[in-house]
Amino acid sequence: MSVTKETVTERLKTVNGPDFTGNIVDLGMVSEIFIADSKVFFSITVPAARAQEMEPLRAAAERVVKAIPGVAGAVVALTAEKKGGGMEAPVSARPAPRPAPPATPQRPAPQASASHSSGKRGVPGIEAIIAVASGKGGVGKSTTAVNLALGLAANGLRVGVLDADIYGPSMPKLLNIHGRPQTVDGKILKPMENYGLKVMSMGFLVDEETPMIWRGPMVMSALTQMLREVEWGRLDVLVVDMPPGTGDAQLTMAQQVPLAGAVIVSTPQDLALIDARKGLNMFKKVDVPLLGIVENMSYFIAPDTGKRYDIFGHGGARREAERLGVTFLGEVPLEMGIRESSDAGQPVVVSKPDSAEAKAYRDIAAKVWDRVNEERGAAEAAVPSIVFE
Repeated sequence: MSVTKETVTERLKTVNGPDFTGNIVDLGMVSEIFIADSKVFFSITVPAARAQEMEPLRAAAERVVKAIPGVAGAVVALTAEKKGGGMEAPVSARPAPRPAPPATPQRPAPQASASHSSGKRGVPGIEAIIAVASGKGGVGKSTTAVNLALGLAANGLRVGVLDADIYGPSMPKLLNIHGRPQTVDGKILKPMENYGLKVMSMGFLVDEETPMIWRGPMVMSALTQMLREVEWGRLDVLVVDMPPGTGDAQLTMAQQVPLAGAVIVSTPQDLALIDARKGLNMFKKVDVPLLGIVENMSYFIAPDTGKRYDIFGHGGARREAERLGVTFLGEVPLEMGIRESSDAGQPVVVSKPDSAEAKAYRDIAAKVWDRVNEERGAAEAAVPSIVFE
């Protein structure tokens, strides 16, 4: 059964607006509706000041659309932009890209990472540790982290991944890794491996359906063990998939681990950017270099016509990066293939290496590594030299 915009619109009229005044369609809150392969995409415009209380409204809209016969899935986002999804007007011209900095030669052999000034203890054998973070969940942070790691590996680096989300570990599923890690002398864990990556996650240590009800100290103890009591070997870079938000786990990791920098993942709409700013500010306060911002779900290319749609707006992360003086690392399209390959444990960088999406991740990985080398060079230059005469 084919699904029409009219059917979706009529069903959305059953969803009450804020404070039960009318419905979200008649109130003009629903963006242009796009349907592809029986999947429905749209956004809901809400007042930015009431963003957090509007999540039940978004969930209700998604629920009623998914219940329509013939609908295979729905992607619904909240936005505070004046126009719902940016599909009402043609895409505006993009600012001219800034010239990329010259590639920094790779350093020879990786050494234990350390902070020149903070005294944070590094991890032997790991040259650089990168945090991939987001101010909120649901922006594709873990998918970005795993494809970033695979992009770094595709660019010739030795890469590991630490899944630091104790409550919702994603790496076992994203990388199609099963089983329990072995130990060295009954003490040190051996990381699991797939696609050339060394991986450690709480998901390898507990059953998938086991709820984690640990308090802060237990979480930090587990993170410390998964970072420091693992036989990582020699790695050029360890990518840490941080938990969403800016809680104790994120703050403690930023304060105690000599991070080479942080990558912030956001979606284009204003509400996601509000939360992304919180993540940026957290890393700034603890003197962690900001490597840049990635705009995920940036645009959608219709598979039948090739026409581009900015369902959730476009360019918000780029403008935010320019406003804050942070590097814009790139944009990743809203592409069902990315989700489907991730759910199947075959990330797009390895399952479709020649695709435009895989190229986007590899380009982002190259920019991230350039930024790591820039920050490392700046840190070394800042260390005063002492001369005895």
